[in-house]
Amino acid sequence: MTGYRPVVILSTERDPRLITLRRGGTLTDDDHRLLASWAADCAEHVLPLFEAMRPGDDRPRRGIEAARAWVRGELRMMQARGAAFPANAAAREVAGAARFAALSAGQAAAVAHVAEHELGAAAYALRAVAAAAPDEGSAEALRSEREWQLTQLPERIRALVLEDERRRDDLCWHVFSA
Repeated sequence: MTGYRPVVILSTERDPRLITLRRGGTLTDDDHRLLASWAADCAEHVLPLFEAMRPGDDRPRRGIEAARAWVRGELRMMQARGAAFPANAAAREVAGAARFAALSAGQAAAVAHVAEHELGAAAYALRAVAAAAPDEGSAEALRSEREWQLTQLPERIRALVLEDERRRDDLCWHVFSA
């Protein structure tokens, strides 16, 4: 599909709370896994929007499964990260809600490598539901999905994610404040 350009939603100034201890930040491995699990939940919730358009294409689903396998300790970080690329490639072949759903899956897989991708999974999921809704219902669809995401957010990382949403909302198309 022509005209596809990936958008980088990572801030140029990294938040040390979203950098693992071994890389000089303050994020524990347990909290990193919680972020990845929540990102996978967000992506999986909108995955039917991709699968309805491309039922035989399991690349985004494999990305989400890789994220979950990394959380369980069954995959190494680079293997989970590697699953992001096929999910993102699947996004290039579709448009609208399906594209955003596939991008959400790619972001979820990438959380194993960079924790800040957690917000990408959530933001693209929100864009997917807004794109799937009729124009007059997109605001309600966005609000409903946002509430769903918040109910899935583990209490232990809630303040961290909410602060990250406030900090990067402008990079994420203002979907968290919509």
